[in-house]
Amino acid sequence: MFQTLLQPVLRIAALVLLLCGAASGPAAARDLTIFAAASLKTALDAVAADWEGRGGTPLVISYAGSSALARQIAEGAPADVFLSANEGWMDHIAALGLTLQGSRRDVLGNRLALIAEGPGDGTEGDTIDARVDIPAMLNGGRLAMALVEAVPAGLYGKAALMSLGLWETLEPKVAQVDNVRAALALVATGEAPLGIVYASDAVAEPRVHVVGLFPPESHPAIIYPGAALRGPNEEAALEFLDYLKGEVGLAIFTAQGFTVLP
Repeated sequence: MFQTLLQPVLRIAALVLLLCGAASGPAAARDLTIFAAASLKTALDAVAADWEGRGGTPLVISYAGSSALARQIAEGAPADVFLSANEGWMDHIAALGLTLQGSRRDVLGNRLALIAEGPGDGTEGDTIDARVDIPAMLNGGRLAMALVEAVPAGLYGKAALMSLGLWETLEPKVAQVDNVRAALALVATGEAPLGIVYASDAVAEPRVHVVGLFPPESHPAIIYPGAALRGPNEEAALEFLDYLKGEVGLAIFTAQGFTVLP
């Protein structure tokens, strides 16, 4: 009698194991986890929608400053692709042996912009040089920037201001925030009269306009490297990186103000 009562229980247990195996086995699609620089958000969200619409592996995207993402990856955070706004942080991850050999590629470029609150006329304004009186333009307010010692946009911005001989005057007036999108938000909401962000950030936010672009020679070249990370999803990661450099991916990024690298 005991065996008779036990048989339905065993059948149910077997069915549960079978279903669990089907959900976690090779046939189940595993989401592709992307760690991406905050400045990529608007464009990469559009790319992701197109990728998934074409049947690509579902994406889970985490946006933050490249420095924060690199530290998370180094500490073991589960990610499949790293898209950095700075070559140095990608070098750091590669030096730890966490990138898939041969997968690294330079995906995009960008320009550095001085922005102000309010819509503009769609032009890029004047080239920012030492003659531009940024302290006077601040009128007692703060200059919004990403962290100038860690986050790529902040590093580039500080380098540009130093190159133009403006950093010493402006340093006490800088409001530093965790990433470039946070700096963009300060200007968009009127909490800071000016900010230094990427040109692509200005395209993504209709509440700001570009006062001018910094000369490319005033700061290190802005390059976004991407790489697949070692782990169980390497094949899908490589496919996604190829898609980013494909015709559709680059068209979306270009429309958002990024530059295409050869």
